[in-house]
Amino acid sequence: MKYCFCLLISLFLSAGWLPAQNLFPQAMVPVLPETLEFAGEEVPLDRFDTRESLQRELSVTMYMHSRTIYALMRTTRYFPIIEPILKKNGVPVDFKYLCMAESGLNPEVRSPAGAAGLWQLMPAVGRSYGMEVGRGVDERYHIEMATEAACRHLKESYERFGSWTLAAAAYNLGLTGVATRLEKQGVTSYYDAFFPEETLRYVFRILSLKLIAEHPLRYGFLIEEEDYLAPFDQYRETTARGHKIDWAAFARAQGTNYKMLRAYNPWIRDYESQNPSGRVYTVRIPLEGTEKQEGTK
Repeated sequence: MKYCFCLLISLFLSAGWLPAQNLFPQAMVPVLPETLEFAGEEVPLDRFDTRESLQRELSVTMYMHSRTIYALMRTTRYFPIIEPILKKNGVPVDFKYLCMAESGLNPEVRSPAGAAGLWQLMPAVGRSYGMEVGRGVDERYHIEMATEAACRHLKESYERFGSWTLAAAAYNLGLTGVATRLEKQGVTSYYDAFFPEETLRYVFRILSLKLIAEHPLRYGFLIEEEDYLAPFDQYRETTARGHKIDWAAFARAQGTNYKMLRAYNPWIRDYESQNPSGRVYTVRIPLEGTEKQEGTK
């Protein structure tokens, strides 16, 4: 449908029936909502500094086209996994947009500092929550396990500050970093505090993604239903064990290949895993024909 629409627009433009300069503006100032909440907490849009900060991050997110559009397309693949875990742990569902801000919903992302996976957990943080972080297996890339760890981290911050917005800021700056600045400045709200620039922008980046994900067309993203990525929900589970696991051989024995095994189990990070403790891993095997599935919302 959208291709027919684009063809018609092109014909109208070539015929001079539509003013090209007014149809698709190269850039526009994003429209802000009248009211906005994050995790049930009001965003003070009546303040000039809040409005200007949100407008800035909306502009950046809107015109960072490729990263934003692919993050939007991945929402249908990863939000159905993330949302139930957030709800189970009593963490507001808006934190799925924090995950979106951290990684663009790309489970393979690794930062220069060493943060990894959808939730961009550092190695020490992952290990502190009992995750295996190694060359062959790195559970920071395990979507469910990483989401559980992120929930624990966010709840610890919320218990300290009594604010989900400050918990989001602490995810970026650290609990101590936020607490120290609040104490020195004598404030208790994220919107009243002065932070390093990255943290000053961090919550507004999350808010910009929330607005665009909920209203993509309003902010210039034309995404058809078939463009959204299908969830990885067609699989069976089996186990892998042994003191040394050859994942490519394991994949072939399960009727798949190493590439598809990695797609469904991004926590597998190398061809082989040393497993001296004899740990048993639960592995997802895509069902036959799964690689041919089309995108869907």
